[in-house]
Amino acid sequence: MDNGRLGGSAAVRRRGRRERGAVHHPVFARYYAQVIERAEPVMAPVRTELVAGLAGRVLEIGAGTGIGFGYYPSTVSEVVAIEPERTLRRLAVDAAQRVAVPVDVVPGAAEALPVKSEGYDAVVLSTVLCSVRDVDRALGEVRRVLRPGGEVRFFEHVRAPGRGMRLVQGALDRTIWPLCVGGCHLRRDALGALRAAGFELGEHRALTMPGHGARQPMSYCVLGAATRP
Repeated sequence: MDNGRLGGSAAVRRRGRRERGAVHHPVFARYYAQVIERAEPVMAPVRTELVAGLAGRVLEIGAGTGIGFGYYPSTVSEVVAIEPERTLRRLAVDAAQRVAVPVDVVPGAAEALPVKSEGYDAVVLSTVLCSVRDVDRALGEVRRVLRPGGEVRFFEHVRAPGRGMRLVQGALDRTIWPLCVGGCHLRRDALGALRAAGFELGEHRALTMPGHGARQPMSYCVLGAATRP
């Protein structure tokens, strides 16, 4: 592991070790791994679009099981994947061995990324801002690690357009949903948070998942890109 990737200092390495056990949801992790595997036929086009055209060094925050690693184009020279949950991180390490693009999976929290400043050409966020403890701090860290002109690619839960569904989302967010789904919140304002953090929003679009059938509180998402000025 080179110094440029993780900052190179003993203090950073110690911080990484301390954060290794910061998130531990083993029951959720096992359930999540099964769910996303079953959802992959629907999610594959989204994952493809999320990383299309990326090049150079990429930081993926909240890599989960690593199911997205196989979608990176060959123009990506390296991926550093941050995953705080221990069970998911083990699965991501295994997944990294099966893809062509070099992937290094490391522990860490979005609010204190164990990587150096301005070291990455792009940052990938896939259902991450809904789950972090502090959105503002996490996006401040994303801005720190991106080079000027670097790009954020995001796929996130958002508030539903209808008042009734927003009320349902809010009730779930205040009660059982974060407890059952690894800290996820359904109606955070991802686009507003990106703007407030100083990113310039690029092309983005609302979409509902899975795209057919009755809408659920977790169906409403946004997919797009933003740039660090």
